[in-house]
Parts: sequence; structure tokens; C-alpha cells
Amino acid sequence: MPPSDAGRGPGAGASGAPEDDRGRVQSGVPGAPGSPGSRTIGAVLAALTPDFPDLTISKIRFLEAEGLVTPHRAGSGYRTYTDRDIDRLRYVLTAQRDRFWPLKVIRDALDAMDRGLTPGEPEGPDARPRVPEGASDPDVPTALALAAPATLRLTARELRDAAGLDRPTLEALENYGLVRADASGHFDDDALAVARAAAALAAYGVEPRHLRPFRTAADREIGLVQQIVRPARSAAGRPGRANGAAPEDPTPEVLRLCIALHTALVRTGIRER
Repeated sequence: MPPSDAGRGPGAGASGAPEDDRGRVQSGVPGAPGSPGSRTIGAVLAALTPDFPDLTISKIRFLEAEGLVTPHRAGSGYRTYTDRDIDRLRYVLTAQRDRFWPLKVIRDALDAMDRGLTPGEPEGPDARPRVPEGASDPDVPTALALAAPATLRLTARELRDAAGLDRPTLEALENYGLVRADASGHFDDDALAVARAAAALAAYGVEPRHLRPFRTAADREIGLVQQIVRPARSAAGRPGRANGAAPEDPTPEVLRLCIALHTALVRTGIRER
């Protein structure tokens, strides 16, 4: 293809592509040119040419034919590219230009990225894709948060008002062991969290009696945590430690790990259904 084709941009016809495939706007077609987040092949060329001046429409189509990028095709056959497609093309072109990677290596790296892995460097000691470091799950409280003392002491009326519960529902939550008042008759932060969750679930027809299995499951997890940390707690009470310092209580961290395991299992079960 003549070098001038790379600079023609949308609307040029020298590449042999139908004019519509690169510049025409199709309205009313999901992913078609003109719809949010989509671009024609000419617009993609215009976006990438400043960094890759030798790029041509033929090269983009070649990478598509090699399976390195898969643009959306409208019913009429017009290609449309998302921002993700453009990022993918940029990755491929950079790998070819700066790292001299062959297409097989690039294809393997893209496959690893599509599966959530981090592709390894071909010239590095280990070129195999790597599993990324685990990120903190925002749905799992930290060990520090689990070890934090309660800050609230609410009366039954304050708890009902804050959670939006009526008196019979709160009494039912107490009867099923889902919320518990302390010796002075006050409820803490966790009781408020349970009461608010129960109130929200009530909108789906869930009654306090349906929540009893959660109490049972929580008690079992607590029992397991106590079994795990008992040896460490016993060691903490023994005299004559070398440095004289008591070991840190592992209970919050073990509890956090149990909650993370529980959350992951629930997510897996939901996805499999």
C-alpha cells in the first residue's frame, strides 16, 4: 500500500475499503459508527497515526485477520472499534516496534491479558504469564476493622429508628439471636448493621425467621476461628518468652481470611447458577 494511504484518514478510498466502512455513521445499530464508544476504522487510524506514522488501514485489517483484534461488525458488515480495541491495537503495535515481538508471542500475551493474567517479558527469566497479586477485596473488612471496638450504644428505639424497623421485627431479630443487647440493654454498631440489612431484605419478602441460618453459620465460623487461634493464645500466656513480648492476637486476621473464603465461595456459587 502506498505510504500516503496511512494519512488519508476517514473517508479515503485508496485502501480499497468501502467508504462506509471507515467514515459513514449508521444510527440505530448498537456498536455502529456514531454510537457511544465506537469508531470507524478510519477514526482508529487517525487516533493511532501520531504514534505509529507508518500504520495503514491494511495493517489494521491484517492484525484483525490474525485474530489480534476483533472489531464489532454491524449487520451490513461495517467494522466498528471500541476504546478497548484501540488500546489493544496500541499494545500490539508497541510490542512490534519497541520489543520486536513476533505475532505468536503477542497473541500469547493478549490471551493471558484476556484471562486476567499479566504477560511475562519474553526476554525475562520467566516468560510465562503471571497471576496478578491479589488485590484487597472491598467487600471483606480488614483485620484492623474487625478488631476495632464498638463505638455505638443504642437504645432499642434508636436502633429501630436508625434501621427503619418496627417493634415486632426487632423483637423477632432478638428472638432468633440476630441482634443482642449488652448487659445494659444497648445495641452496638454490628447490631445496627444487622438491623439495616434485615430491613433491606424485608423488601424482598425476607423475614427474621429466614435469617436464622446466617446466625447458625456465623456461630460455626466463630467456633472454627476459636479452634485455630487457641494455640496462639495459649502460647501468649506462657512466661519466659525470649523477648518478653506477647505475640499479636491472630483472631482478627484469621477471621478476615474466613470471611474472604466465605465471600469467594458465595460468589462462585452465584456465578455457577
